[in-house]
Amino acid sequence: MKKGRGTRDEGRGETREPFLLARPSSLVPRPSKAFTLIELLVVMAIIAVLLTIALPRYFHSVDKAKEAVLRQDLSQMRTAIDQYHADRGKYPDRLEDLVDGKYLRSIPQDPITESMTSWVAVAPSDSALGRVYDIKSGAQGTAMDGGRYGDW
Repeated sequence: MKKGRGTRDEGRGETREPFLLARPSSLVPRPSKAFTLIELLVVMAIIAVLLTIALPRYFHSVDKAKEAVLRQDLSQMRTAIDQYHADRGKYPDRLEDLVDGKYLRSIPQDPITESMTSWVAVAPSDSALGRVYDIKSGAQGTAMDGGRYGDW
């Protein structure tokens, strides 16, 4: 004999009925799949605390990186000016002469002022030797070490 739904089971005369689940009542609260307002507020408070710790460190590191780039750019341009003087016996008349003579690929952008035109050229004591003896940043303000950007 086959066993299955609606058939006699082991000869006892009982029939198997499918197990039916009772429908949930509208009075019984169902677990919700959404977040509660308290849960959202707690998560937002945790994120706010983490941001108050991380953001000052981030801005400090950005300023530190800009200062490092400025120091490197000044060093490279001063080296290019010295090489130009060693090759030609005079200093360049303008910064673009360093690019034209292939001492630099391009005039770097001042990372503090974010401009290529803010560089301040220092002329040599003898004007017959050229017009760009040294280069300084035109940025206003002080660095993290307390020195002025224009004095570097």
